Amino acid sequence: MPRLAPSAEAVQSSWLSHLDHSYPTKKDIILTEPRAQNEKTGPLLGRVTLLDQLRGFALLAMTLYHFVWDLGFFGYVLPDTASTGFWVLFARAIAFSFLFLVGISLVLGHGNGLRKRPFLSRLAQVAGAAAIISLVTWFAIPGGFIFFGILHAIALFSVLALPFLRLQWWMTLAAALLVGSVGLSLTNEVFEAPLLWWVGMSPTPPLSNDYVPLFPWFAATLLGVATAQAMSPSLWRKAAATPVPSPAGRPLSFIGRHSLVYYLVHQPIMLGLIWVFQFVAGPPDFAPAFSQLCQNQCVAVQSQTFCQTYCGCMQDKLVNGSLMADVGSGALNLSKDPAGRAIVEACTADAFEAHPTD
Repeated sequence: MPRLAPSAEAVQSSWLSHLDHSYPTKKDIILTEPRAQNEKTGPLLGRVTLLDQLRGFALLAMTLYHFVWDLGFFGYVLPDTASTGFWVLFARAIAFSFLFLVGISLVLGHGNGLRKRPFLSRLAQVAGAAAIISLVTWFAIPGGFIFFGILHAIALFSVLALPFLRLQWWMTLAAALLVGSVGLSLTNEVFEAPLLWWVGMSPTPPLSNDYVPLFPWFAATLLGVATAQAMSPSLWRKAAATPVPSPAGRPLSFIGRHSLVYYLVHQPIMLGLIWVFQFVAGPPDFAPAFSQLCQNQCVAVQSQTFCQTYCGCMQDKLVNGSLMADVGSGALNLSKDPAGRAIVEACTADAFEAHPTD
């Protein structure tokens, strides 16, 4: 994801929303004006239902991803499930879709000139929400707090993309390819300074539960801008004239129109529901998940036989000491807490004694 999906040390948490740029109304548009008729972006008569539905679909995909993360947080699946394999690619696709739609919305809302009041109003909302997320995660998860996540990216990219609204589509496309190439290929130790982490060119990506830096992710917004610029004005007018969706599709359009609110409330609601379920049904048995996670991490540096002994020892000591639930909930950190380090050191010594040649 540059790290789109976090590492196992900082499992990914909440993320995705999107800046809904309001579009011109009939009062804002003079259809007989030559510029309005000739602009490739063209004016819109109201919202574009298709974009609302695409945004809503992306929000539902985000909800599914966060549900998987929540299950790992509460110990129902492996804690690093959301940051490995298919789920990493899934998270990246969701992030790309939101930033791509930001670019399209910018062109449709402001391609014929920046409408300062709605733009600044929405920008303030998104930037304010991003600041709240940073503040809350600073106290809740200080080891992986969100200092430049999807909301921060949307706010900054919306401003940086404004000059590109006046360019030809192929110029914007070239800029997008350049930003993406630089972000995926170049790093420098200068950008390891915490104040420059938002740039995204540090050789070692910082730990964060949501990290969407300038490079390469600004490329996704520029691609959205270029796409909207390249499309025929008649297509956008036809899309704007699309009737309201059927009753089955209205919920999708609704959450797409209110994406920022949906983003802010969906994760607290899901966490609360899972917590209530766990309170009623009792915590899950974390021992099987711990055993598999321990084996997966151990075999990367030791032999299979060594890891079987080490992980078996760890599991026995944690279960016998009634500490397994604390490990699953994160209340006990095996690498930092004294009780956890003592168990790790004892089991490491036992494993080396049983397998001295490993």
